Amino acid sequence: MRKVFVSGDFNILHPGHLRLLKFAKESGDYLSVGVNSDDVNKKGISQDIRLESIQATSYVDEAFILDMPALEYIKKHKPDIVVKGKEHENRENSELKFINSYGGKLLFTSGEIGFSSIDLLREEFLSVNYKVKHSNKYLNRHAFKPNELKDIIEKFSKLNVLVIGDTIVDEYITCEPLGMSQEDPTIVVTPLVNNKFIGGAAIVASHAKTLGANVHFISVAGDDDNNSFVQKGLNDLGIDVSIHTDNTRPTTLKQRFRAKDKTLLRVNHLKQHGVSKDIEKAILKTLKKNINNIDLIIFSDFSYGVLTKNIIKTITKLGLEKKILMVADSQSSSQVGDISKFKKMTLLTPTEREIRLSLNDFESGLVVLSKKLADITDAKYIFTTLGAEGVMIYNNANKEMLTDNIESLGAIVKDVSGAGDSLLTCSSMALAVGANIWESTYLGSLASAIQVSRVGNIPIKKDEILKELQ
Repeated sequence: MRKVFVSGDFNILHPGHLRLLKFAKESGDYLSVGVNSDDVNKKGISQDIRLESIQATSYVDEAFILDMPALEYIKKHKPDIVVKGKEHENRENSELKFINSYGGKLLFTSGEIGFSSIDLLREEFLSVNYKVKHSNKYLNRHAFKPNELKDIIEKFSKLNVLVIGDTIVDEYITCEPLGMSQEDPTIVVTPLVNNKFIGGAAIVASHAKTLGANVHFISVAGDDDNNSFVQKGLNDLGIDVSIHTDNTRPTTLKQRFRAKDKTLLRVNHLKQHGVSKDIEKAILKTLKKNINNIDLIIFSDFSYGVLTKNIIKTITKLGLEKKILMVADSQSSSQVGDISKFKKMTLLTPTEREIRLSLNDFESGLVVLSKKLADITDAKYIFTTLGAEGVMIYNNANKEMLTDNIESLGAIVKDVSGAGDSLLTCSSMALAVGANIWESTYLGSLASAIQVSRVGNIPIKKDEILKELQ
């Protein structure tokens, strides 16, 4: 491990300091920063305040009060690399001879012009600020007020939910744009920050848990670190996890390279073949063991091989026999899915593209599409999600109001990934505790509005929904 050392007064931590620290961190593996004590920096800000500001900087692995000359510290600890500001390069550097004697390096830098604060970039992912715009027209049409829905949310804690589907890990790689390559017309970036999130069916299970339910999750993943990442995340939430390991595939990883709040490129690491008969049998054995006392089954399908025809057929039959409410989503954002393979569901939540792909119909209107899908699947309700246009509701169970539309409730949109998962989870849980279709849609739309206001899949919390219903 290459150890890097930087020292200084750091009276006011300014961008020049941050550039120097960034350079120092990237020059080795472990960055130690010595903050000169008050005995050395007699006219500056208190050493405790200066130390605290350095410790809060994400580049720094270790910060401490330096109560000896920097040369003495270097002689005692022999860091592999010592970094100083560019202004010292043409001056006498007393430590240089000793550093050279043990094979170390003395580097000088003024930092990079294209500096981006990693701390600020991380705030993008940690931020949970959001703004919801309620739909008064929709509320008036269905004669209820937001605060009347709080009792529905409180009932979520009584639910036992089983989620089955494809596990995905979403990785966001935030980059510094450097410009255009001179050799070919290619955008050049430098990766700065990596953030991983649980995705796919696993985030559906996470939403259900943080909204208050007891959750069992069944899925398949590869024998790799991403499998461990998902298992740990779900276990930390208190979810009962049954992830079957498949050595013939990696855990599906979707990488998004972003710069300036925009996604430049997506790279998917996956295999889409169906699971083997042995894994299929193991999944069904796990399911049969856990299906008693289940109130809601959520199929979260990304067409990556977990939900085979036999698994869907067997679970659906068991669910109908035990009178369990069942819902499904079959996503096909970059591949072909088929929402029509899920029969007799209480709720289906396709996008317009997914419903058209499933029916091979690219001309009919939305209501006609919904009717066709309802006729094929015998679904009770169909939500066609329309992005910024909101959700079109098809009420196959009640002809008094066959269709309605609720506009998007999100006033701030940072990342649309995961919007459908939060809608599916919250709406289906509301239906499972007795809410009507209009109330359930509204609650799901609230969850979706919260989700799109932040980057990455972060589980929706019960208190976040309740706050918006005040």
